Amino acid sequence: MQNITARIFQSIFYPLIFVCLLWAIKIFEIISNTNLSWYGIYPRSLHGIIGIVTMPLLHSDFDHLFSNSVPLLVLGTIIFYFYRSIAFQVFFWVYLMTGVWVWAAARNSYHIGASGILYGFIAFLFFSGVFRKDTRLLALSLFVVFIYGGTVWGILPIREGVSWESHMLGALAGLITAYNFKKEGPPVKVYDLGTDEENALIDVTGTQETQEFQSDATSETPVTITYTLVPKKEDDHNSEGSEKQ
Repeated sequence: MQNITARIFQSIFYPLIFVCLLWAIKIFEIISNTNLSWYGIYPRSLHGIIGIVTMPLLHSDFDHLFSNSVPLLVLGTIIFYFYRSIAFQVFFWVYLMTGVWVWAAARNSYHIGASGILYGFIAFLFFSGVFRKDTRLLALSLFVVFIYGGTVWGILPIREGVSWESHMLGALAGLITAYNFKKEGPPVKVYDLGTDEENALIDVTGTQETQEFQSDATSETPVTITYTLVPKKEDDHNSEGSEKQ
């Protein structure tokens, strides 16, 4: 339990630092009576290139900032918890691809806010579970869809003043990142046939039977297991083999 608690705190640390940075910048704007929106992305302009880095750090008001802060904390913590080994790479690639694509393809207007990263995280978590075919990650994907499924409307140009391009392109960045890292991240659960010293169900003598099953962990080659079912000493009937996690 202590290890799990420590891992949760470690997982929330970096997303919390990032969100605190967003709030510090907004508070600085208010205190100094400064509008930093000019440092957002203005597509296909030399000045707007800097927005590739600064766009996610800027927000129009506190409502805009708050609406992004909580999901960033939740989804960022999930990524750092379940994908610890590649979490920074996921963050970097979603951040970079979203910014570059918005600069290259979005409307001629200033684009600010971290919602592109947010959509990238949602897409990454969903498609990572699909690509990896891991039941735990698939369950996590369904949880993300249940909580944030309504955000899918954000990728459509139906709300004036909303950068739907950053939402759509962020989601695309998350999908590509999930595919790129489909063989990395949390190890897939592998089940093996265990033995029990008192009630051994597998013997090397006697009549053998074979069974083929498809290994979905690393290979598409069928694996053949040869085994023999023998009766338990205390029982009159034959018992079947069991799987141990």
